[in-house]
Amino acid sequence: MTIAPEHIRRLTPYVPGKPVEELERELGLGDTVKLASNENPLGPSPLAVKSLSEHLTAIHRYPDGSGFYLKEALSENLGVPAAQLILGNGSNELLNLIVRTFYHPGMNAVSSERTFVVYPMAMQAVDGEYRSAPMKGEHYDLDAMAGLVDARTVCVFIANPNNPTGTIVRRDELARFFDRIPESVLVVLDEAYFEYVDDPHYPDGLSYLGEGRNVMVLRTFSKIYGLAGLRIGYGMARAELIDSLNRVREPFNTGSLSQAGALAALADTSHVERSRRVNREGKAYLYEELSRLGLSYTPTEANFIWVDTKRSARDLYDALLREGVIVRPMGERHVRITIGTDGENRRLVGGLKKVLDRLDR
Repeated sequence: MTIAPEHIRRLTPYVPGKPVEELERELGLGDTVKLASNENPLGPSPLAVKSLSEHLTAIHRYPDGSGFYLKEALSENLGVPAAQLILGNGSNELLNLIVRTFYHPGMNAVSSERTFVVYPMAMQAVDGEYRSAPMKGEHYDLDAMAGLVDARTVCVFIANPNNPTGTIVRRDELARFFDRIPESVLVVLDEAYFEYVDDPHYPDGLSYLGEGRNVMVLRTFSKIYGLAGLRIGYGMARAELIDSLNRVREPFNTGSLSQAGALAALADTSHVERSRRVNREGKAYLYEELSRLGLSYTPTEANFIWVDTKRSARDLYDALLREGVIVRPMGERHVRITIGTDGENRRLVGGLKKVLDRLDR
């Protein structure tokens, strides 16, 4: 009998929600609104859908293992040499690949509490130490994080914007952080939601790469581009780091349809701009309505809102579910709500009005 080592048995696997169709069947619902996974409510780029249909007849062939055309397009779009780019099966794969490539036994990684769940999971999978600093309110405390960095730190994970709170690290904060930590420490800037940011003080991670900093910037096609089901993301770092990652990366880790869809979506700037506008308008509407309902929220720079329910998050989730609205409970009293279309947002608000009255009786 093969038994996994203890550090693997201690891992708590990521538990996705049930398929919407199964929830509807179980609860006898229809026309359910899913606002739980930070997906683009407008769906994928029409250009991406068209490209996928055109490439279906070639799926008997292995994909381009280097992602040549997509990396060339990203290189031109971002001003980053192709040698500094790597593609991943979502940016999640790249997070795990970073740890697998650069971790040595006895090393640690540093991040924050209330941040992306994959960071500690990636370290525990290699039996590494994960150090998390307390937050200042709902924001990263970079000074506290810098205090946890030592000679055995392999990397620091910074989600910017942060999932689940939607807050950002600003340019001046990040500059001070870089000045405090050793150059040997790799700073992973996870920018999955950067296209949604409106704050003028938001730091573009690529500027640090251009300065030659020991940084890796991660981005994805899952969010604003609406290609979550294709699982494709990308990372940018110094060429020697990318070379090391490619030595560990699985061959053909991104499929031909994923590459084709991402390449087409990248060119669809009108879809991106429309998605930004819908998100901005939805955010303003939900801020107003959540305030009217007496719910506290954290102002967001992403496509979701972190809400303090002031009551059991699980009870609120269950009650909303029976109204045909799915949100994400996180912790004892918080839920994360994806910003949807106007109709979806109104369904959410209508559901909240019903269930809050019922829960408070």
